[in-house]
Amino acid sequence: MKFGYARVSTDDQDCSLQVRALTNAKCDRIFEEKGTGARFDRPALQECLSHLRTGDCLVVWRLDRLGRSTKDLIQTVMDLKAKGVQFTSLQEAINTETASGQLTFHLFAALAEFERNLIRERTMAGLGAARARGRVGGRPEKLSEKDRKKIRQLVSENAVPIKDIAQMFSISRGTVYNILKN
Repeated sequence: MKFGYARVSTDDQDCSLQVRALTNAKCDRIFEEKGTGARFDRPALQECLSHLRTGDCLVVWRLDRLGRSTKDLIQTVMDLKAKGVQFTSLQEAINTETASGQLTFHLFAALAEFERNLIRERTMAGLGAARARGRVGGRPEKLSEKDRKKIRQLVSENAVPIKDIAQMFSISRGTVYNILKN
């Protein structure tokens, strides 16, 4: 049997392009998943792998759909080979049944990891440059320093219960306690 595995990284994305390609590749069953490839707990992939038997073939649209690192990809493909399962990547035209397919797999896996590392480096450099220009990412602070002082004052005077202070500022009691720690 041919088993297809399709994965997208976010809930905003759609697997339809991959599913269409896997259907055209005549996959008997297709497993779909939404979630980053960096996670180890990919239930659809684990289910797919558990169905594979000797003589079966695992088909993916692109190598990066199966794993995020060269080590992870190679380990998965080696595990498949040990079970007597073929591996095919449609976009890279890789079929591990042949020696040239195995070589191509290793080359593309290394290139895919290299590309991810470059993207990560560029992202980190961009964030660093933005910070140097005074731009800070993340959620804006809900309370001003003036509000924090007022909360500390109310608590120190025992004038108002913590629960009421939290309601006054539309924050949780835990946030009030965190303000008191700092």
